Amino acid sequence: MEEHTLQELKQRAEELYRSGEYLCSEAVFTVVNDYLGQPLPPESVRITSGFPVGIGLAGCTCGALTGAIVALGLKYGRTGPKQDNQKILALSKELHDEFKAKFGSTCCRVLIKDFTFGSPEHLEHCIKVTGEATKMVLEKL
Repeated sequence: MEEHTLQELKQRAEELYRSGEYLCSEAVFTVVNDYLGQPLPPESVRITSGFPVGIGLAGCTCGALTGAIVALGLKYGRTGPKQDNQKILALSKELHDEFKAKFGSTCCRVLIKDFTFGSPEHLEHCIKVTGEATKMVLEKL
């Protein structure tokens, strides 16, 4: 993928979050689904709506990472029982490890511990993480 296109898509995910249209997981999923020609209808974003703020406000796995893994499945996930899943598992681990190396953790509460929840600084940080997670997954497609 061209670097220019990659940057545009990263910025699109950031803007979806910044504008309030979607939260982290939803923004990543929407951009990848659109990029892939909408293998799922746009309203399928609902499958990612429970992941923000570390899975439903629990503070666990970052929603941007979770949304990226779901989006990765749009291209490489299994479509039926007992099909080979080695590629999606390998790419998911690779994405996880890359995210952790870049941000130091995959845990939402760790990623935002230095910010007051809901503050402009917190939102900008999460917007950046959302954009980076989108870029990471797009590089694997």
